[in-house]
Amino acid sequence: MFANFAKRLYSGTLDETTGVDTSGLYWRPRRSADASGIITDLTLFLDWVGQNSRVAAGLNPLVPASGVERRWNEAARCYRRERALLGHLWSAKDDERAQTRRVRPKPSPATRPSEPPAFPEHRFADLISHGFRVGDRIDHRGICITLLLHGAGFRASEPFHLYVEDVVPDPKDPTSALVRIHHPSDSPAPVSWTDALKRPKRGTRAVYLLERYGLKPRDKLTTSAKAGWKGGWCDAPYFMEARWFEPAYGRRFMEHWLQYLQQLAQVERNHPFAFANLGREPRGEMYKLGQFNDAHADACRRIGLTVSKAAGTTPHGHRHSYGRRLKRAKVDEFFIQMFLHHCSPDSQIPYTQPNSEEISEALREGAARLVLKSPES
Repeated sequence: MFANFAKRLYSGTLDETTGVDTSGLYWRPRRSADASGIITDLTLFLDWVGQNSRVAAGLNPLVPASGVERRWNEAARCYRRERALLGHLWSAKDDERAQTRRVRPKPSPATRPSEPPAFPEHRFADLISHGFRVGDRIDHRGICITLLLHGAGFRASEPFHLYVEDVVPDPKDPTSALVRIHHPSDSPAPVSWTDALKRPKRGTRAVYLLERYGLKPRDKLTTSAKAGWKGGWCDAPYFMEARWFEPAYGRRFMEHWLQYLQQLAQVERNHPFAFANLGREPRGEMYKLGQFNDAHADACRRIGLTVSKAAGTTPHGHRHSYGRRLKRAKVDEFFIQMFLHHCSPDSQIPYTQPNSEEISEALREGAARLVLKSPES
């Protein structure tokens, strides 16, 4: 009951498929912060009950068993406790005994992380100019997504949460784009949302999608249209702003974005997401991450690149390229964390580690400095 209650705080009680609410509650999805606060308060209350109620002491009585059976019971108990909402009320004694019997593996030899899978910088201009072109047809949609990954360091799935309203000319430079990718559920709905009387409506994007389109946020879908949301450090409640590095990427994005909007205006959409199917059926439906992965792979092959994670030629390789570009420019680590939207400063380490060529260059520079400091010289 409590687990279902917690789930419905986030998802609401309305069945999006049938439009029916069998509970009769008609709860709208709550913001994550609100739902988390309610669950925390409930947990504190249950904790207080466990400390002050005699009934709580008998919730999980011990069961006499043989030695082998007791070990199995203890292992199962630990597992159930980790997954139970009321697990904090359980006695920890048996869990401590089970912990002492756990077989711990021997540590493996430590190794340096593998070569950073960054997209080759010297081939990016070729990818944008020729990779997404077939004859006279230019894939402006694919170019826009790739520029968000390479020039602003977004994860491959994040641009698929973008609404058309989330892109505007930058007030500081109207030739560049100000792009803000919002949280799929908790961000405020677009200001264009109005009721039948054209009065502005307020709510989260989860509520907006449900009430206007009958959709869930894309990270909650179970179909191929799903787009993950790993989360991270938002610039404001609750969006991640594109930090173009170098600024030319923002201007290039704006050029292709305006041309893409002309194509988008020719199709009807039953969703607010910016990237949609243009030529293939079903036209106007949400453009999928899998479709972009295929289009990006084809673009790489057109310019003679081998597609592999190790070569950095998958979409995620652009994020690595962005992080290493910041590192080579000697940008402060705090700003790198901010631009990559990482909550922890340690999360940027995989994106800023040197490759073999940079390691060799550091050794050569170190040897040269040593020669300069030598007394004989």
